[in-house]
Amino acid sequence: MSSPGGGKTTLLTKLIPALGDSLRIGVIEADIDSDKDAVTIEEATGARTIQMHTGGACHITCQMSLEALEALGVDGLDVVFLENIGNLVCPAEFDTGADLNLVLLSVPEGDDKPLKYPLMFEVASAVAVTKLDVAPIFDFDRERAVQNIRKRNGNADVFFVCAKSGEGVAKLADYLLQKIRAAKE
Repeated sequence: MSSPGGGKTTLLTKLIPALGDSLRIGVIEADIDSDKDAVTIEEATGARTIQMHTGGACHITCQMSLEALEALGVDGLDVVFLENIGNLVCPAEFDTGADLNLVLLSVPEGDDKPLKYPLMFEVASAVAVTKLDVAPIFDFDRERAVQNIRKRNGNADVFFVCAKSGEGVAKLADYLLQKIRAAKE
């Protein structure tokens, strides 16, 4: 989950291959309209993908997730990524049925975003700070970002990643693999 333009789709195009060939991965893309992100994911990764249209809603619900899972077909899949609609308010208020909530905080949004949108960071299992390549252009302080995340959620794991360069993607992939393996046990 993240704001529009936070880097959700781009990160998935790098993260899915970094998870390796041992996992069979599905992706549900949620948007108000368009199938652009689903096409991007499928072409870049080969993952089984489906586009969910929210019909104007700014969030998805557990029922919508269930319907998308049924349409995607989970037979033979080890993990399904649900790329929630770009919004830092509504998605945090609705249970999607996810086992893990990964929230993206992009550098251009500012290190104070966790203070402005507290619920999103409170429900996060992990936070990925994205778009590190543009950090020199913005007044973004990594330590202050972590402090602000910790003010809202002392338990969220924090990762610094740049999908463009690949920085931090392997570390995030390792974390997710551990969580996926633990869930399968």
